[in-house]
Amino acid sequence: MSKSIKNQKNILAKLNIAQLNPMQEEAQLAIHSNAEVVLLSPTGSGKTLAFMLPLIAGLDRNCAEVQAMVIVPTRELAIQIEQVTRDMGSGFKTNAVYGGQSFSKDKLNLKTPPAILIGTPGRIADHLRRNTFSTDDIRTLVLDEFDKSLEVGFEAEMEEIITMLPGLKKKVLTSATMHASIPAFVGLKKPIVLNFLEEGESQLTIKTIISPEKDKLETLVEALCHIGNEPGIIFCNYKESIDRISNFLTEKKIAHGCFHGGMEQVDRERALIKFRNGTHQLLLATDLAARGIDVPEIRFILHYQLPGRSHEFTHRNGRTARMFSDGTAYILKWAEEILPDFIPDTEIEELTKASLPQASEWTTLMVSGGRKDKISKGDIAGLMFKQGQLGKDHLGVIELKQECAFVAVRRSKVNQLLQLVDGSKLKTKKVRVSVV
Repeated sequence: MSKSIKNQKNILAKLNIAQLNPMQEEAQLAIHSNAEVVLLSPTGSGKTLAFMLPLIAGLDRNCAEVQAMVIVPTRELAIQIEQVTRDMGSGFKTNAVYGGQSFSKDKLNLKTPPAILIGTPGRIADHLRRNTFSTDDIRTLVLDEFDKSLEVGFEAEMEEIITMLPGLKKKVLTSATMHASIPAFVGLKKPIVLNFLEEGESQLTIKTIISPEKDKLETLVEALCHIGNEPGIIFCNYKESIDRISNFLTEKKIAHGCFHGGMEQVDRERALIKFRNGTHQLLLATDLAARGIDVPEIRFILHYQLPGRSHEFTHRNGRTARMFSDGTAYILKWAEEILPDFIPDTEIEELTKASLPQASEWTTLMVSGGRKDKISKGDIAGLMFKQGQLGKDHLGVIELKQECAFVAVRRSKVNQLLQLVDGSKLKTKKVRVSVV
């Protein structure tokens, strides 16, 4: 067995993945053997692993500088890819840089340059202007969700970045839509295009729910009762709309999280953590959540307000029916509303009377220690089981960060658990455990 094949097997084992899907297999071969690859594949089909495996295989362990750069349009996507790459356990240092965290913290992390640097256009351009790290050894550039990172607003910074990477040998561009032209400054000559978009479309069902009133709040609640206890995202166009809907759902005692650009980064991250671990089944979000966030197992999305462009409609819908599973996208439409031309003819969903969605059985706790303290998920689970006296079915998802960890625990066990574990010692650190 060759060393690279053995390394890949080890990485897949760490990620609990038995084998790559057909898209990942084909993408890996194409990226290995071509200088330019454009990968089009549905949201949730595993594009990060598809480009990261060949990227890691091409890194030089004897090089102490940045060798590969991954540019993404949002902070959330940068954080997600950094997490996946670290979970792969390749032995190569990885860092993510993005607006919302301090530049001085970035500089501290980059003092020992990572082999893989992930970031948003603005923050990476800022680092390049200040010569925070050397670009001499960067051979691979990945533009993930390139349709967003190359659109108006990012163009100037993207052109600046690419002109400052003279040693590039490989360019990989990924997207979940075909609706994007690639500017000349990217410098693509004869890219190999892999298009897997057709394969994900048949798994999605689109339905329309009719609201008799122009104000659709009451119909939204009826729709949520009809859909039942399923994880889903409710999409709006404006944060003001989210605030209004959130207040209404709170009055109705329907638990949910919120996610939009007006929130602080830490609050956005915690909303996603609670959504991922089941503390919240529902997320109210703007199009910021339409791409580049890690939220598996979404059973439905609901368009409370429709986006203005067809490709954003596609990205929203791509949050469900992920990894080629099935899912439903609901359009909540006022009876007299005229839909945009890009909305297909759909089946009308008749709402049946049902009770309000049940409150989640899970609560999220924060542990004040993380990777930098050499604490692992196993350490945290051991603390919860042994000292906290939890049964296996009382402990849910554990998310480990650099400076802390988040743990889902059965709501009925929280008070007892806090008394037993708050102030305990994990490795060499005394940790606080509190409800988020």
